[in-house]
Amino acid sequence: MIQFYPQREERMGGGPGGRFYLAELTEILPALLGEFAGKVQLIYIDPPFGTGDTFHLRMRQGEADWRAANASRCLTAYADDLPLDEYLHLLRTTLSGARDLLCEEGALFLHCDWHRSAHLRLLLDEVFGARNFVNEIIWAYQTGGRSRHHFSRKHDNIFFYRKSKNLFFDPDAVATARGNRDNHLKRHVDADGRVYRSVRTAGKVYTYYDDEPVPPSDVWDDVSHIQQRDPRRSGYDGQKPFALLERILKCASREGDLVADLMCGSGAFPAAASALNRRFLAVDKSPCAAAAAMRTLYGKACTFSGTASREARPLHAEFATGIADYIFHISDFGQGLEEVDAWAAGYFLDGAFHAMAEEMRMHKKKGRIDFTLHFPIHIGVPAIRVSDTAARQLYYRLEE
Repeated sequence: MIQFYPQREERMGGGPGGRFYLAELTEILPALLGEFAGKVQLIYIDPPFGTGDTFHLRMRQGEADWRAANASRCLTAYADDLPLDEYLHLLRTTLSGARDLLCEEGALFLHCDWHRSAHLRLLLDEVFGARNFVNEIIWAYQTGGRSRHHFSRKHDNIFFYRKSKNLFFDPDAVATARGNRDNHLKRHVDADGRVYRSVRTAGKVYTYYDDEPVPPSDVWDDVSHIQQRDPRRSGYDGQKPFALLERILKCASREGDLVADLMCGSGAFPAAASALNRRFLAVDKSPCAAAAAMRTLYGKACTFSGTASREARPLHAEFATGIADYIFHISDFGQGLEEVDAWAAGYFLDGAFHAMAEEMRMHKKKGRIDFTLHFPIHIGVPAIRVSDTAARQLYYRLEE
C-alpha cells in the first residue's frame, strides 16, 4: 500500500447528495460563485462569535472510550480570537459572497450572540440592504451557568435576511400545536372532546384550539441545546441542535433545493439538510470540522474535497480478490488500531477516491469496528481511507 492524496472523495449513500470543501472560504468563494451564483435557496452562517476562546473537537478513541462514553482526545479546532477589524473584513467578504450565491427567492440566516450582534446587524444592513431585513430571532435556552455580576445571558441572535422581495417563506412548514400556552384565555371542550380557548375582544369572540398548528414567533424558547448523550453529537464545540437547523431549513427551503453552510463547523447543518432531502454545499477551513462532518454525514451521499492529509502514517493491510468482491483487512496502523475512528474501502479513479464500503465506531456498536471490508469489483485502483482520532484523513492505494 502506498499513500496518496486524492483531490476528492466520492462517498455513496442516502440523500440527494452534497459537497464539503476543506478550504479557506475567501479562497474558494470565486469558484463557488462561478458554479453556483444565483442558485442557492438558503444560506446558514454560524461564524465565530468573537468570544476570545479556543474551541475543540473531542474524540473518543477506541472501544474503551465508546463503552465509557468518554472522549479522551481533545483537538484544537479553531481559536476565536480575530481582531475586530479582521473579523468584520472576513464577514463582509462572506456576506457579499452569500448574497451573490442566493437566488432571488433566497434567504440568509446568520447565527451570533451578544459579542458581535450589533456589528453584524449593521454589516448585514450594509450588504443586503436594511429593507431586506426580515426578523431578529431570539433563541432562548436554559443551559449554561449563572452570574452574580449581571443578568445571565441565555439567548443567541439569529438574523434573517432576504435576497429580494420575492422571498420564499413557508411558516406553515414549521407550525406546531398551540398547546395550553394561552392560560389567560377561558378553557372549553367541544362536542368532539377537543380543547379550545376563547376570548372576547371588541364584541367578538375568538377561539383557539390547543391542537391547531401555529407558526413560532421570533422568540424560539422551545428548542434545547444538543444533549451530551445525543447520538448525533459530533464532539465539536458549538454544535447547534438539529431541531433548530431543521426549523430554519423547513421554513426557507423546499425538498430538492440547494442550501449552503459557509462556516460548517460540526457538519450538523448539511446532515440536517440531507435528512430533509435538500442538496447542500458546506465549507470550513479546520481539519477538525472535516472530521466532524465526515462523521455527521455518515451514510449520506457526499463529495469531500481537499480532505486528504499529507501527514504520513504507516499502514499494514492485506488485500484479496473474491469472486464478486475485493477484500481489504487492516492489520496495523501506526501505534495501534485504537486510533482508527473510521475507514472506507473503494477505488481510485480520475483523481478521486470512490468509497464503496465504510466502517465507523458508533455508540450502538459500543465502539467496535470491523477491520475487514468487502466491496464490489469495479474499475479503478483498489484503495482505502483511514480516519484517525487526530482528525486526519489518510488515503492509501495498491501499487499499480
